[in-house]
Amino acid sequence: MPRKSKTTPKDPFHKREQAKYDQPIASREHLLELLKSQKVPLPQEHIAETLGYQDESRLEALRRRLQAMVRDGQLFRNRRGGYLSFDHMDLEKGYVQSHADGFGFVTPESGGKDIFLPARQMRTLMNGDKVAVKITSIDKRRERAEGALVSVLERAHETLVGRYYRESGIEFVVPDDKRLVQDVLLNREVGHKASPGDIVLVRITEYPSHHNQPIGLIEHVLGQENAPGMEVTIAVNTHHIPHQWNDAVLKSIRNLNNRVAQGDKKDRRDLRDLAFVTIDGADARDFDDAVYCEPIANGYRLYVAIADVAHYVKVGTPLDLEACNRGTSVYFPGEVIPMLPEVLSNGLCSLNPDVDRLCLVCCMDINYQGTIKQFDFFEAVIHSKARLIYENVAAVLFEGSKTRGKTIGKVFDELECLKQVYQALAKARRRRHAIEFETREVIFKYDRQRKIEAILPYQRNQAHQLIEECMIAANICAARLLKKNKLPTLYRNHEGVNADKLPNLQEFLASFGIALGTENPKPVDYARVVEESRARPEADMIQTVVLRSMLQASYSPDPKVGHFGLALKDYAHFTSPIRRYPDLLVHRAIKHWIGNNDASGFGYDLAQMTALGESCSRYERRADDATRDAADWLKCEFLQKHIGKQYSGIVTGVTNFGLFVQLDDLLIDGLVHVTALKRDYYQFDPAHHRLVGELTGRSYRLGDRLQVEVARVNLEERKIDFDLAGIAEEKPPVKTKRRGKKRQSRKKTRTRSRSR
Repeated sequence: MPRKSKTTPKDPFHKREQAKYDQPIASREHLLELLKSQKVPLPQEHIAETLGYQDESRLEALRRRLQAMVRDGQLFRNRRGGYLSFDHMDLEKGYVQSHADGFGFVTPESGGKDIFLPARQMRTLMNGDKVAVKITSIDKRRERAEGALVSVLERAHETLVGRYYRESGIEFVVPDDKRLVQDVLLNREVGHKASPGDIVLVRITEYPSHHNQPIGLIEHVLGQENAPGMEVTIAVNTHHIPHQWNDAVLKSIRNLNNRVAQGDKKDRRDLRDLAFVTIDGADARDFDDAVYCEPIANGYRLYVAIADVAHYVKVGTPLDLEACNRGTSVYFPGEVIPMLPEVLSNGLCSLNPDVDRLCLVCCMDINYQGTIKQFDFFEAVIHSKARLIYENVAAVLFEGSKTRGKTIGKVFDELECLKQVYQALAKARRRRHAIEFETREVIFKYDRQRKIEAILPYQRNQAHQLIEECMIAANICAARLLKKNKLPTLYRNHEGVNADKLPNLQEFLASFGIALGTENPKPVDYARVVEESRARPEADMIQTVVLRSMLQASYSPDPKVGHFGLALKDYAHFTSPIRRYPDLLVHRAIKHWIGNNDASGFGYDLAQMTALGESCSRYERRADDATRDAADWLKCEFLQKHIGKQYSGIVTGVTNFGLFVQLDDLLIDGLVHVTALKRDYYQFDPAHHRLVGELTGRSYRLGDRLQVEVARVNLEERKIDFDLAGIAEEKPPVKTKRRGKKRQSRKKTRTRSRSR
């Protein structure tokens, strides 16, 4: 049994813990070193004895810290209650991805290739669970590792959303999330008011075992699937997005109003005379940023003023804890789940016009070439002169409209200066070969019953790009400041190329005559591909495929990665602290530097920032998944009313079972099954991304334009089926040879599908 001795090392972070807590205990770093030094797992009581803890408060604090370290994946707790460092075990931590056929994969937390889990290992798991697995073998043919479950570190689902059914006296719920492959049996002893087909929220009382399905009870009956707003309700509950304010948060905001206290304006630069404006969408309610520009010798002075959220949301308060738990605001069609209560997000922090607001300002001197020559950060108070919308600004500045209106008219000179600095920054962006994707979006129009009435295309304009360039410039400066002064913070990192997807991307581009002929593509290579594709009818699809070939951007305290897509060495998110928690962390670091002019005494360390980066990245993906699910629901709901209607579209995917087609203006994806391709047998040619008819030689390939008819819509499964209505652009049939050894050998590798 380990005992406290004179040789027990002192905690190097004792002073930090002492500053945080009245009764400090061993830091996470110290506990890790202690466990690494032991050759055997240590139960909690042995750790406490080694540290000399006897009083109940310290013992309880130690228990909570050990529990948190297990939750965060820093420690492993074995079945006998012993704690040990992961360094003692050849284990991989990661998140489960379930497959409908019963098997699954674990995506390692540390990166690298997914680990395959056979069906027998998946019986006790659910999609999203955090697990520790041991690699048991390597499948050389598939170039993947196979693993075995060691421990479930954290369950992803305490609740789930699904449809209630009753068959042969058995009550169960089918999860709406199709990644959850096991139905949930209901505890018959607990009553409920659900009717078959109702959408319900189920609380899991027993997780799946090797022999039993999960068991739960109905917590809420959410309603029928056609109820208004059901798409958001399902998405919020499926993805476990926090959407209710707890009592502690409500208490902390009880006395807030829309007016900045006079005392809060002291010791700040007074910029209320400058003509700051906000430029946002017509439906925006939370205004993070305001901009102002003036000419100077050899260039421009650009002010980017960002809401000083850190002034109101202090570290460790109920507001802060809830914001950290949410990670980001979630923007659904017609509804927002905010990161901060509306009294802050739409009120006190929002840079509304004609009111004083507290800001953190980045002031930049930029030359005519778009180079940032110098910058400064400081706390200020501003008074926005106008709330402008993108469409009006674009019309006046870039489209030659003479109708300025009263609002734009009073700030027109400042807008002209903003236009000039934007053009300079855009030139610098092109010089460094940033990748400029032209993304298309849609907006959903509702009727009075909040049912989907129309889906309309929404195109970004140059006013969007103007604000984007100003924000990127401020983000660059924030990253440079914090990197130079070595303050722990979260950078917005993008590693760029997914090496596993690169060969397929090169093959795909080659089918359009576009070369990406390098083993290690740089931003300039991708920028060239996007530019070459811009004039093609398949431009949207090519850009989408290129984008999907890249790794997802994430938050990390590593300052060396940079941002591949923007072709930047230094980049951090600074400009949206109302709706993104990483931006709030960046603000706290900058404000610490402003007050102290060095990094000492900052309240966060590298380990904490690493954990926060992982959680913020995960919450960002959660929000993206939720909004995508809601949008897919609305698209299905809309097309249910248009069965039999014809639309034009483009082939965005080719498989052995059919063609995926995206409708032009609606951006809705559906499947033309191979059986809908009449009067022929079709062979799948994966090398050329096409289906080829054996008899007619007719081919359907990636990028083809088709006329399709809406055949079927399954709202429950979010699936849309199209029938082929015609060929939008006739092309000569592909000639195929029917004799020769070469033809015969190739046929063996193809999948043959029969059509009626």
